[in-house]
Amino acid sequence: MAKFIVQGGRPLKGSVRIGGAKNAGFKLMIASLLLSGETRLLNLSRIGDVEITAKILTSLGARLESRGERTIFIKAKGLSACEIPLCFGKVSRTAPLFVGPLLARFGRAVFPLPGGDPLGSRPIERFLAGWEIFGCRIKIKKETVRIDCPYLKGGYYRFAKPTHTGTEAMIMTAVLAKGKTILENAALEPEVDDLIKFLNNAGAKIKREPFRRIKIEGVKQLGGVIHSVMPDRNEAVSYACAALATRGDVIIENARVEDMKAFLDKVKEAGGKFAVDSFGIRFWYDKRLRASDIITRPHPGFMSDWQPLWTVLMTQAKGTSRIVETVHNFRFHFANDINRMGGKIEFFNPEPADPETFYNFTLDPDQSENFHGAKIIGPTPLEAVKTEFADIRAGATLTIAALIAKGKSILKKAEEVDRGYEDLDGRLRELGAKIKRVAS
Repeated sequence: MAKFIVQGGRPLKGSVRIGGAKNAGFKLMIASLLLSGETRLLNLSRIGDVEITAKILTSLGARLESRGERTIFIKAKGLSACEIPLCFGKVSRTAPLFVGPLLARFGRAVFPLPGGDPLGSRPIERFLAGWEIFGCRIKIKKETVRIDCPYLKGGYYRFAKPTHTGTEAMIMTAVLAKGKTILENAALEPEVDDLIKFLNNAGAKIKREPFRRIKIEGVKQLGGVIHSVMPDRNEAVSYACAALATRGDVIIENARVEDMKAFLDKVKEAGGKFAVDSFGIRFWYDKRLRASDIITRPHPGFMSDWQPLWTVLMTQAKGTSRIVETVHNFRFHFANDINRMGGKIEFFNPEPADPETFYNFTLDPDQSENFHGAKIIGPTPLEAVKTEFADIRAGATLTIAALIAKGKSILKKAEEVDRGYEDLDGRLRELGAKIKRVAS
């Protein structure tokens, strides 16, 4: 276990080149199991979720080789197992994504019930209902799910609510199924498009159509492919918020405007400065930020992953900001630490006319104590804190808070941010932050 020790109060200045998207890279590694030829993935970030996925692939019999700074070769021809070891269920939510490739190869998939970040209720019912349309038989035990389908056949499925990972899981099940599959109310995230591009380049027949519709014509086989992973928009937003919050000036190389439009619109509204050029996007502080409200939504809306980062940024803005979280039902757990540091964050529950439509998560009466709204009153100076990270984005958020704060913060469980950020502390040091990693 490791911890960050952060001495706050220094503006970040310089440039940082972001790597491949976490939410695309490890999923493309899983999709490589569908290919009969070799997969070469470029711009694959060295992060914890990639390492965990590599271990799962190896346990199933795939061969992986690192060939270059951010390049990996994957050969799935020798795949020998259709069961994901139980130990991976507690540390990763990737397991359901393996179902499509394993069914295509073995007609069976066994996986542990998923764990991962504590973001509230994230049920797999949407996955299970989707697999049933392909003719799958599903058995759920205490800790595992077994799915049998010796003959995958395409069909029609409409998601009750858009789901990023659910859409990807159904795409990976459909590409080698016989016949046509139609997915309605599918996710629009660019990481989904990156997966579609990867599979189409390997010989799949996947087409986006209007109104969140995806049509997939099953093919008999997919060949090898070389693919560069799209840049990580969450990483880009993290460094942008850090630059603005510390009153700095940072160029984020490789950032793509089309992936960050909802965020850029809010930066402009809040009075932050940014400029787009061939190198990427530059963010800098000009004058006191203004309070700005957000409601998180699936893409193309303001991402739930950006919400904690924006919340801490708004502690430095003048006025009262209102944040409403509609994607995850437990995503304000980091805010108590911000309040301990001197922030003024008050929780509330919105009162939408139709909660079932308004919220993208499944409303769970057993978790009715969770707040889905926060009011941030700023600006407030922050003081150093001793705490630990609960998940990836909360870790990045509290690191930004520590960069703003007066004094020395001690942030434990640094491994949490390693799952989604490549060398976060090292890159922040290169931008002028006074931060070091210490083994606990």
